[in-house]
Amino acid sequence: MAGISMREAYGKALAEYGGINPDIVVLDVDTSASTLSNLFAQRYPDRFINVGIAEPCLIDVAAGLALGGLIPFVNVFAALVSLRAAEQVRTCVCYARTNVKIAAGYAGLSDYKDGPTHFSISDIAIMRALPEMTIIVPADSVEVAKWVPVIAEYDGPVYLRISRDATIEVNDPSCEPRVGRGMMMRDGSDLTIIAAGSMVGRSLLAAEQLSGEGIYPRVINMPSIKPLDHELILQAAEETGAIITAEEHSIIGGLGGAVAELVGEHKPVRLKRIGVNDIFTRTAMDPDSLLDAYGLGVNDIVCAAKQLIDKAI
Repeated sequence: MAGISMREAYGKALAEYGGINPDIVVLDVDTSASTLSNLFAQRYPDRFINVGIAEPCLIDVAAGLALGGLIPFVNVFAALVSLRAAEQVRTCVCYARTNVKIAAGYAGLSDYKDGPTHFSISDIAIMRALPEMTIIVPADSVEVAKWVPVIAEYDGPVYLRISRDATIEVNDPSCEPRVGRGMMMRDGSDLTIIAAGSMVGRSLLAAEQLSGEGIYPRVINMPSIKPLDHELILQAAEETGAIITAEEHSIIGGLGGAVAELVGEHKPVRLKRIGVNDIFTRTAMDPDSLLDAYGLGVNDIVCAAKQLIDKAI
């Protein structure tokens, strides 16, 4: 079942934590009603800056505030910050290792009405290639709220990828996410599904369907794309012998690429990547329709699992 939208949960958590840590400042690019950073602005107007529609400038201002000892949270659409401001992120945030937190909203295909220019299906690949960048992809509204204080207190650049809409709720309110750690959501012995973001809920639905057919998958929520939980992934490869990755991103360079690189070097196993193929996607009436249309459906995961199991026989 879906809860509140991830952006709403994030906006509320940021505003709440702003009262705990007075060093937090929040910046936006004239999209605060969309990113919901306006919830912070309403409580702490003297710690909120709207730089206007200027993503590169946003990153430069945030870097300066970080060098001054503050903790800037920049709020911006994922597709725009990863492309328009890529040079500033590389040089002023990563190379200089400034303590900037990038809250990348409307991620993946969740901005379903605005088309390819606003879909972010390459942002993880871009950010993952940058030294010093930490990448976090929460699965639901519960988890994204939990991540706000964690990344606020984390020393270094962070890219927090946030969906526009609600996703299937998979996390218990007691969950305690940690940088560099995945979370086992369901145990199993026949194969492992490693998922991030909106695909965690879909992976659990697929696992339930598969278990009814006598196939028992392990499901791992992997919010920390970089650093990656090597130990948990290699353990899964060793114990189940096959891996599916599932993400709301291109199959090139994201979670699937990271897992393939790791197991290919240390523990080669049968592997299938679920994600957007090397194409641009179109608009739709809702984000779920887009995911289903471009190969990220529950049935796509089920079919991939059966194919991997068949190859093992």
